[in-house]
Amino acid sequence: MSDKRIVSSSHLASEKGASLSEYEFGLIIANSAFNRWMQHCAKSAGAVDLTPLDILVVHHVNHRERAKRLTDICFVLNVEDAHTVNYSLKKLLKRDLVQGEKIGKEMFYRTSEQGRIFCETYRDVREDCLTDSLKNFNFSPEKLSEMAEHLRALSSLYDQASRAAASL
Repeated sequence: MSDKRIVSSSHLASEKGASLSEYEFGLIIANSAFNRWMQHCAKSAGAVDLTPLDILVVHHVNHRERAKRLTDICFVLNVEDAHTVNYSLKKLLKRDLVQGEKIGKEMFYRTSEQGRIFCETYRDVREDCLTDSLKNFNFSPEKLSEMAEHLRALSSLYDQASRAAASL
């Protein structure tokens, strides 16, 4: 194994799993950077003190302008602890970024006018600060799509491994 590997936990970087440890360290720092980015972008778009999960939830609720149930939001965002998403929804309701409507026994959420404006402003800040920066890396849209495909595939491997570890 090369001593030049960049990992967060060298005790996990055996010969067998060294490249996986490098990938995981990349995920750790990318996740932290992405969370920090979302919060600064949200603040610039006019929403202060939102957590990364709050921001993901409001954007997903706004997605395709369709009302969504708590279970739908959790499923798409791959969040197992529904209470954390429910807490985010309550926060977003108080801030008038989303609205809830009870249909039968289910609560459905959609963005309010203020929520839609926030999402549009967030998009504008994202395009001004982030999208154009991608040109510096020479990432084509096709390359980014390929990278996203790899991330989704690896996330399914982690989901499978999680189920296996839970059964030990």
